[in-house]
Amino acid sequence: MSSRTSLPNTTPASGTRWAAAVVLSILLALFGANLPAVAADSTTDQTTTVQASDLLETLPVKGRAPKTGYERSLFGPTWADVDQNGCDTRNDILNRDLTDITYVNSVPCTVKTGVLADPYTGTVIDFIRGTTTSSAVQIDHVVALSDAWQKGAQQLTTEQRTAFANDPLNLQATDGPTNQQKGDGDAATWLPPAKGFRCEYVARQVSVKARYSLWVTQAEHDAIAGILAACPGQPAPTTVAPASAATTVYYANCTEVVAAGAAPLYAGSPGYRSGLDGDGDGVACEG
Repeated sequence: MSSRTSLPNTTPASGTRWAAAVVLSILLALFGANLPAVAADSTTDQTTTVQASDLLETLPVKGRAPKTGYERSLFGPTWADVDQNGCDTRNDILNRDLTDITYVNSVPCTVKTGVLADPYTGTVIDFIRGTTTSSAVQIDHVVALSDAWQKGAQQLTTEQRTAFANDPLNLQATDGPTNQQKGDGDAATWLPPAKGFRCEYVARQVSVKARYSLWVTQAEHDAIAGILAACPGQPAPTTVAPASAATTVYYANCTEVVAAGAAPLYAGSPGYRSGLDGDGDGVACEG
């Protein structure tokens, strides 16, 4: 990716406005057409990296709207096939986030078994499809549907809400009980137990809220800003890489990780595996 656009010398007030305009312009190029149209700055292009902390500052800060009227059905059918690839969204995400996958038949869609390196908990979970076993791995909405409803989604169309509910950027396979514990919490009330994944987690929340023109509460803004302060330069993601990409790099031990200049390894990153993460906090070879 190209280097970030340098800001010119300006007064603090005008500099802030200019920086926000640049970030918004980049945002439009990277995150699609769900946002209101604004003129793009000529100094930006689609290869420019947007930092999550910069993108956070473009999100409106407001109080929660009432939850009145919220229903799951307002976000479209559960696990619709929005990309029309013949496979529902739940199985699309299982296919993305699991490894060692087998299928119920010859069609590579419905996952029968697989292995999840869960970035939320830093644990490895065996997925087995079945009425009493499937719930061990659930698909989390990174920005919960109810949270979105109270922070701007009421003003979206049904089509936009359906896209939101099935957007791969907003979906993550994770441990079932952990997902249930999260509920509809935002960053001010819930964060993944694996501390090593929290930067990426809140960065995805920021990207999703920007993509769908949603806002944050002051407490949520401050919580996200606090997390991102510990990982300066954290990019605002536009996609999520398949888990198989992370397993193409293998380190036998932490000595190899350090020698490769890759330490520390975070859950979900290339080369990470639970066998290298002695304390199970989602960060391997940190010492």
